[in-house]
Amino acid sequence: MIMRHIINHLTSPVVFLKPYRCVLILFVIFHLSFLLSVNAQPSPILERYIQEGLTNNLSLRQESLEISRVTESLNQARSLFYPHIAFNPTYSLAAGGRRLEFPVGDLLNPAYKTLNQLTGSDKFPTNIENVNQLLAPNNFHDTKISVNYAIFNTDIHYNYLIQKQLVSAQEARRRVVENELRYTIATAYYQYLQSLDAVTIFKNSRKVLNELTRLNEKLVNNNVATKEVLTSARYEVSKVDQQLAVAGKNRETARAYFNFLLNRDLTAPVTVDSSLTRILPESKENLPDLQQTAIRGRQELAQLNGSLEAARTAVRLNEANASIPNVYVGANTGFQGFGYTFKNQAYVVAQVGLQWDLFKGYEKRSKIQQAKIQTDLLQTRLTDVQHQIQLQVLQAYYDLNAATESLAATQSGVLNADQTFRVIDSKYRNGQSLLIEFVRYENDRQTAQLQHSLARTDVLIKRAALDRAVAVGQ
Repeated sequence: MIMRHIINHLTSPVVFLKPYRCVLILFVIFHLSFLLSVNAQPSPILERYIQEGLTNNLSLRQESLEISRVTESLNQARSLFYPHIAFNPTYSLAAGGRRLEFPVGDLLNPAYKTLNQLTGSDKFPTNIENVNQLLAPNNFHDTKISVNYAIFNTDIHYNYLIQKQLVSAQEARRRVVENELRYTIATAYYQYLQSLDAVTIFKNSRKVLNELTRLNEKLVNNNVATKEVLTSARYEVSKVDQQLAVAGKNRETARAYFNFLLNRDLTAPVTVDSSLTRILPESKENLPDLQQTAIRGRQELAQLNGSLEAARTAVRLNEANASIPNVYVGANTGFQGFGYTFKNQAYVVAQVGLQWDLFKGYEKRSKIQQAKIQTDLLQTRLTDVQHQIQLQVLQAYYDLNAATESLAATQSGVLNADQTFRVIDSKYRNGQSLLIEFVRYENDRQTAQLQHSLARTDVLIKRAALDRAVAVGQ
């Protein structure tokens, strides 16, 4: 497309006014043909900045911390597979409160006394005291070691699987942020290069207008022209100075934003890779292949798949809770009694337990249905995101094609505007053209150069957008 526009320009009659300029334009054509035929390789300078941004960016660091947090949840779920051993000593002091009163002495002592008289012996005690005991034990200790182990527990098993799947989803989310950050850093870098380009264009324009001012000053001094040509030229210089000030502000803002993305000092210098605007990327892939690559590689889908698997595991968890009991074993061993004597106070208790909720008011059935609804919701969202990704790739693909065609048009515009200005410049120096024509065509040339610079940057940005949509670099 670019070559066709330039060839059409060559066939125009203006070109043949200057044969040596045809040779120059032919050289430019072959040079451009070589550059556009080269497969653009990633800029090592830009790639270094991207890696620095991935290392230092605070948003990505937050995602890494979130992965660490979820990983610790996975470790906690894994720990439930091991026995739980605890040392639990307790010591109780009590005063007042409820008491256990039972007149066992009043009931048994008379009976035992009568039995002794009938048998003529002292076999039966007659001094039994009534029971008057605090219900809360006083000076009582229970020093024990407890061991609990779940032989079979559906909650522990499925919760571990869910946490594992959530870790995978969180890692995919981090790669989503990383892909977006790569695009943002690249775009900011391209915009900074374009701001430098704009400053250069305005400086060149000011140089031309300063030369015009000096020429008009000589013409006025030699009484060849009147003073208004000098003041008009100076006015045009002031306008360019104003544009140059705005361009300088845009350059500093673009540099500060780029450094912000890299978490650096906002005024830190940025290394320029000028080859990025000379060797432009081309898209040789076809649209269906790009869409399939995006479906396979986009981490948004991996994140949703991880969440979907976790939801399916939650369904199995609730179904198991409704039909399978939990089995556990446990043991307590230690010392128990009044006072810390440890003499004749040792004990051991072993337990085997089973927990099975037979009916909970249809709560479990509701939880199963809720988990299935969540699964259907995530499956629907996954399908929707797949369609969105295909649409995003399609838009990025055609945006890049449109930007490439626009670049070709602006390239032709730069050649035509420059050729026209050279003719007008020659005429003005020979007194065959008016100042207003000189200024007009100089402004046209400046506008064409700015449009061409923006079009070059737009191609780079649209290529980066397509790479982001296809998930290149992940």
